[in-house]
Amino acid sequence: MRRSLTLLAGGLLVGALAAPASAADGDQDFTIKDPRITESSGLAASRQHPGVYWTHNDSDDGAFLYAIDSATGRTVATVTMSGVGKPRDIEAISIGPDNQIYVGDIGDNDGVTWNYVWVYRLTEPKVLKNQTIRAKQYVVKYSDGSRDAESLVVHPKTGRVYIIDKQEDGGHLYAGPDKLSSSGANVFRPVAPVDMWATDAAFSPDGRQLAVRGYFGGVAYTWNGGKLKRQGELDVPLQGQGESVTYSPDGSRIMYGSEGAESVVKAEDAPSYGASGDSDSPGGKGSSASGNGGGGGPEGNAKTGAIAVAVLVVAFVGVRRLRKRPS
Repeated sequence: MRRSLTLLAGGLLVGALAAPASAADGDQDFTIKDPRITESSGLAASRQHPGVYWTHNDSDDGAFLYAIDSATGRTVATVTMSGVGKPRDIEAISIGPDNQIYVGDIGDNDGVTWNYVWVYRLTEPKVLKNQTIRAKQYVVKYSDGSRDAESLVVHPKTGRVYIIDKQEDGGHLYAGPDKLSSSGANVFRPVAPVDMWATDAAFSPDGRQLAVRGYFGGVAYTWNGGKLKRQGELDVPLQGQGESVTYSPDGSRIMYGSEGAESVVKAEDAPSYGASGDSDSPGGKGSSASGNGGGGGPEGNAKTGAIAVAVLVVAFVGVRRLRKRPS
């Protein structure tokens, strides 16, 4: 019996360490199966609904947002934004503090050189169902003239909105006002160069890292209040037309999306950088971009729990053995 219990404890321990993350964690590959979504151009992990990612088409699809269950790849809610007029070229989506969704109608692929672009904001619904939600619309202008852009990020702590313009030889990070105003134009100003032909970008959940991707690569930066410090290249998977990126909810993975029917969202380990700026693990990969190592998030908690059970079983066996020893 003692031998069986010991083997059981060992099996629990090995199984816990080897167990893959659940699909409900939202940090595994998945395929977008909705036939309406053929030009997924932005991606944002829900904070309220585990395993759910928000996306949208670009160009003139309309004012629609789609909530995708990453466990099945199916759309579980379609949100129609009202109060925003007719979108021109929606290219990005990001979730800021207080579950506020920000949508960037910021593209200018045809070189029309819009005098202004738009950012929309709405509250993420608590219940996932097909519904219409009224959004606030903000007018955005750039201090140095019109830009083509596909990357909009909202800092998860401050709520400040940033845009990265799309330039083949590298663009700039543009900072908006501390708080967007719905009256008048919000002027965005360049604050830092970005070494990437950027098609999307994302903050880590703790706001300490910025991931910027392009068609064929990506760059990781430490944020430091907007004073970007390049840390290294991202492990961007080869995709047909890589258009989107976001962190998994716990920050351990970076999710890369692309355009096309039934497009696949690929999950890669997020880099984790220490105070020195060096990666905390070989090859530039870390188990958690938020610095929590392997113990954070649902997978880490499950492993910790299984280890605790194994330790208790071994301890129980040891006590039984001590009690049975002759005096």
